[in-house]
Amino acid sequence: MSDTITTEAATDAKSHGVLLSDAASSKVASLLEQEGRDDLRLRLAVQPGGCSGLIYQLYFDERLLDGDATAEFDGVEVVVDKMSVPYLDGATIDFEDTIQKQGFTIDNPNAQGSCACGDSFH
Repeated sequence: MSDTITTEAATDAKSHGVLLSDAASSKVASLLEQEGRDDLRLRLAVQPGGCSGLIYQLYFDERLLDGDATAEFDGVEVVVDKMSVPYLDGATIDFEDTIQKQGFTIDNPNAQGSCACGDSFH
């Protein structure tokens, strides 16, 4: 049933240039399975804030808003709002799981600079 909903939503919406690595796709699928829900998407957005001017927002969302751009990676739907698409075109979401760091990372070729913490860019 969720495949039908995802396919219909993806058909109605535009695509975006954000990529999801295999490691990130596997982790998101695992997290969604733990949640026990099949109606959630991974949403990536850019919002004003942080020490460099813009911050990333990465979270699960059940909504599909007017103007959202979507793409699917191994059954994981990634959604970007229309205002964030230009800031995120060509960005890659990855997942690191090492002794030093665990979590999602965003490699964004559009970021001209970032702060020391890596959560904010301009």
